[in-house]
Amino acid sequence: MNNNYELYKVFYWAAKTGSLTQAAKVLYLTQPSVSHAIKQLEDSFGITLFNRNSKGVILTQEGEVLYSYIEKSQLLISLAEKQMAALKNLDSGELRIGGSDSLFKHYILQYLENFHKQYPGIKLHLNHGTTPEIIALLKEGEIDLGVVRMPISDSQLEVRESFQLQDCFVAGSLYSELQGVVLSLDMLLQYPIILFSRNSRARMAITELFQSYGHHLKPEIEVGSVDLLIELARKGLGISYVTREFVSKELEEGTLFEIQLDVPIPPSHVGIMIMRNMPISNAVNKFIEMVQ
Repeated sequence: MNNNYELYKVFYWAAKTGSLTQAAKVLYLTQPSVSHAIKQLEDSFGITLFNRNSKGVILTQEGEVLYSYIEKSQLLISLAEKQMAALKNLDSGELRIGGSDSLFKHYILQYLENFHKQYPGIKLHLNHGTTPEIIALLKEGEIDLGVVRMPISDSQLEVRESFQLQDCFVAGSLYSELQGVVLSLDMLLQYPIILFSRNSRARMAITELFQSYGHHLKPEIEVGSVDLLIELARKGLGISYVTREFVSKELEEGTLFEIQLDVPIPPSHVGIMIMRNMPISNAVNKFIEMVQ
């Protein structure tokens, strides 16, 4: 038995108001339409659901049983409609983002702050990791979007370019004799080099650049965070390869200076990554719009 939902809706309001006339007003129907709907429902069950009297209608015992179920369903539907409206208006929901620690700290944070101010009802969940880890989280449905360095070549993913970064080598005061000097790659390799972990896009890119010039880039120290790259360079343990935008404060203060090379380092691009051909929430759409 597959009765139309509208029949149950008419039944609910007739029972709730105790009047076919009032039910018709609530539902913007005519009273004959309401009466016909009730008769259809009664005929489908082969049961009388209402007794009619001078004041309106009153549920039969069988009608009371049906109403106890329909009332719960109507409340759930009403709650669902309110929740859908809240999600549409960004009054509730969640936003799950994946990215590296450095991108969160130096770039995404400003957008997260603005997003939270505008939509405080949206819960934010942040997952950090390397690009391969972020891709895995996205494919497993653990995050809604990832902010990663490009290029990304994966048919399951859609990547929208967002902004550009410039990487460079930096050193502290212990290597002050190099300030203002243009170094060849051969000359640079005479000094201890500090690089980020092997799985990072920045590490892969600079390694490939050196290889294109016939050099093998072997670091003295490998670290797992940008903060360590910066601090080790400041302490004079070597020359670190970092993103210029992430050390703008240190460069301005003079605690670090940029090493000048006789070959250009191409800029890197950061993109917002989502699953291809998959629906995304209003919260995700709004955040992407904000970042781009």
